[in-house]
Formats: sequence, C-alpha cells, structure tokens
Amino acid sequence: MIRTNKDRLPIVSVQGVVWHPKGRSGPGCSVDGEALWLTGVGGITYNAQIGDPCLGWAADHLEPGVSTRHPNDEHNIAYQLRSCIGNEATVLSGDAKGDKGIVTGKHGGCEHLMIWFPQETLEKLATEDKIGVKATGLGMTLPDYPDVLLRNLSPALIEKMNITPDGSRIKVGVAKIVPAAIMGSGLGAVGASTGDYDITLFDEEIKKEYNLGDLRFGDLVGIINADSRFGRSYRTGAVTVGVVTHGDSFTAGHGPGVTTLMSCKTPLIEPFIDPSANLASYFIV
Repeated sequence: MIRTNKDRLPIVSVQGVVWHPKGRSGPGCSVDGEALWLTGVGGITYNAQIGDPCLGWAADHLEPGVSTRHPNDEHNIAYQLRSCIGNEATVLSGDAKGDKGIVTGKHGGCEHLMIWFPQETLEKLATEDKIGVKATGLGMTLPDYPDVLLRNLSPALIEKMNITPDGSRIKVGVAKIVPAAIMGSGLGAVGASTGDYDITLFDEEIKKEYNLGDLRFGDLVGIINADSRFGRSYRTGAVTVGVVTHGDSFTAGHGPGVTTLMSCKTPLIEPFIDPSANLASYFIV
C-alpha cells in the first residue's frame, strides 16, 4: 500500500443540503446550433448513479445521485474544499435521517457536491434535507512521491485504488486514458481543489480511438499532458488522474466532468487500464 500522511489529517464536519434543480426560461444551444430543453444540474437523480453510463442521457451535465450545496456561499466554499471523494456522508434530517452515503464528485460553476446514497435512501430524501460529511483528505501527501500532488482525494479512496510503486514513479489503474487535447470547460481555473473540467466528445474519431463511448459516472481516468496541480492547463509530460463526476453535454467546450485526484508536472504517474477502476467497484459492489 502506498504511504500517505493520513494519520495527521484532521477529520472535520461540514454540512450542506439537498439542492433543488436549477431551471432556465429559454433553451440551451448545442454545438451544432440546435435549441434544446433538457434536464440539467441539481436535485435527486433516481436512475443515474456511479457505475452507470454517463453518456446518452436526454440531459445536460446530469449529476448522478444526490446534488448538495450549502445555501451560504462562503460556507459552501468550505463544504466543497474540505469534502473529498470517498468521504462518508450522513443524512441529518428528514425521513432518511441516519442513512449513510459516499461523496462522489464536485461540479464547478454551480459548485455542487454529489453524493451516492442507496436507492432506498433516495426514495426518502427531500429537497433541503441536511447532509453532513466527515471531511478528510485535504492536505494529504505521498511522502515517497512529493512531486505527485493530491487533490480532492480521501484516504478511504486512495487505499482502494490500484496503485503500484515503480521506482521513482507510481502506476495507477484507470478505466480510460484521455488526451488533454480534448479537455474543455474548466481549463484555466486557478485551483483544482474544487470543481471539475470537461472531456469534450464531439470528435467521433478521437472518441473511438480512446474508447470513450462507454464512460461511466465514477470512472477513474488518466489524462495525458494535463497539469492539474494548482490550476488546469496543458503541459507536455504532465499527468492527471481524476474521477468522472457529471454527465455529457451538448454545449460547445463541455462534456463529462472530471474532478482531479492526483497530478504531476513530469511523468511520475503511469496510468494503465483497469476496467474495475470505478467508485462503484470500490465502495458498493
């Protein structure tokens, strides 16, 4: 098992609520100029969870499971920043009080935190039910690989990932390899400790070349030539490993969102294909 500083990481409480879906009075515009009225972000999605396909939905930026947020923007920053993928979440109010779930993703722009709960919990949840997260992972490091920086990654998740030390590098199992050339919305962000950035899938040739047609919510992906240590940019030799957190989009520059888990400036991470590299395989099955 790869060594971390997990024993020195605080475990703190942060809290949000089940967030109502956003709406718009007019249609969205597809990359080909088509006007579309589609389901967007927010709410409780009953039939899309980690492990399910993230493409092919009649939706735009679909968020699997439960979308949460804190109503106070300042408090929501803490909720987003301190929560990490794989943290335990608990329903604190309403009919599902006491039920447990797992943090699965962050969505920039709307600043939502997505959480997996079992199907029976989804049926009991309601908008504005309170959700508490035992937040830990912010500040986690790899003492033996100090140039591999961790973002949004919980100790619970890194212990389940397929990671093998290989001299000065680490090999990391991912479900898909993605070229940084097709990364879109989210590029240029000054930090990668919240939010996500999108895989654009409008080019059918590159989609086929990299076998991206069956991407799933919760898939770990390795993005080649992507530097997400402090922001998000293209850099030859850099590598980012992230997790697919929201669904596809019809809007230019957008697509399935990826929340960063680890990144390096030089090729210290070697991603390899592992079909089981999905949050559902790690935490549910």
